[in-house]
Amino acid sequence: MKQQTKSSNITVGLDLGDRRHRFCVLDERGEVVEQDSICNDRVSLRKLAGRYHGALGVMEAGAHSPWISRFLEALGWRVVVSNPRKVRAIYQHERKSDQRDALMLARIGRMDLALLYPVRHGTAEAQQDLLRIKLRDSLVRARVAVINSVRFTLKSLGYTVRNPSSERFHKVAMEGLPAALCQMIAPSVAALEELTGRIKALEAQINSLARSKYPQARQLQQIPGVGPITALYFVLKIEDPTRFQNVRDVGAYAGLCPKRDQSGRSDPQLRISKCGDAYLRRLLVSAAQYILGPFGPQSALRAYGLMLAEEGTARAKKRAVVVVARKLAVLLLSLWKHQRPYQPFPLAASRLNLQQTKEDRRFGTIALHHLEAL
Repeated sequence: MKQQTKSSNITVGLDLGDRRHRFCVLDERGEVVEQDSICNDRVSLRKLAGRYHGALGVMEAGAHSPWISRFLEALGWRVVVSNPRKVRAIYQHERKSDQRDALMLARIGRMDLALLYPVRHGTAEAQQDLLRIKLRDSLVRARVAVINSVRFTLKSLGYTVRNPSSERFHKVAMEGLPAALCQMIAPSVAALEELTGRIKALEAQINSLARSKYPQARQLQQIPGVGPITALYFVLKIEDPTRFQNVRDVGAYAGLCPKRDQSGRSDPQLRISKCGDAYLRRLLVSAAQYILGPFGPQSALRAYGLMLAEEGTARAKKRAVVVVARKLAVLLLSLWKHQRPYQPFPLAASRLNLQQTKEDRRFGTIALHHLEAL
């Protein structure tokens, strides 16, 4: 039986798997103390944490990393979750294996934690609320897939369905069709009706959650194009607005900033990095498309995006949408962090406030002279 080790200089690299986890334990001198695997359950993790109390645990972000990192932290470990896309020494190794991955995680953790590009997981409560939104998104995707299958099936037989909204497709899909075709697509139409009902129920729960539990999400909905789902998901992903010293950093966090590959005099313009949460990025891009669309109200953000899209080419329009999405993320974080109301034209508002301040000072001086005269 392994002896319990009480040392804060112990580093444990964990390569997480669905059934078993490979781990590698290094002592304060960097020597391998133990290499083995454990089952993916809380009992095995508790035994490992008990043998190396107060150790530094290093793991890659994945499906199991949120709950395992919280579980080990509750048992007294210091846990660092690595960004798997940033550690090339692991995913591009010529002799990659689970055992070697655990060893490399432990060695990099001993050397410099910044090389792991640590990922910050949210609380268990925030994760559950996030999953509610993602479950709704999975149902929406399933509904789109069923609608496309029905539409393409009818098109191949010479019948077309007019273009209603996704919510109403099941109501008009069988209009004007022969009885044989109606019978054929009836199961898909029934599935669409059921999916639409489930989606509406989840949307009602999300709206209620945003109103009652996350009042900051309601503040972010002042911006046109930002609905309850976008605002709530943004709040749940960020959790703490003070985690960004500069509000502009949230653009890179959402993967909306361009990559860079500068060397010598070569500094080409690259595409955006697409790092971070893909669904958050998709919500911001969708809001940006509304802001630049025909129903978007006038604002400084819209004017700037339309200026970028003046060329009229597809590339210019895509670039404008990405830029507006990035600036929208910065605006959302700024409103939340500084608790300010939304101003469509902030520069004009600041000039108006300055003018009003000067007038108030002038009025105050006149009133003071009048009182002294009395």
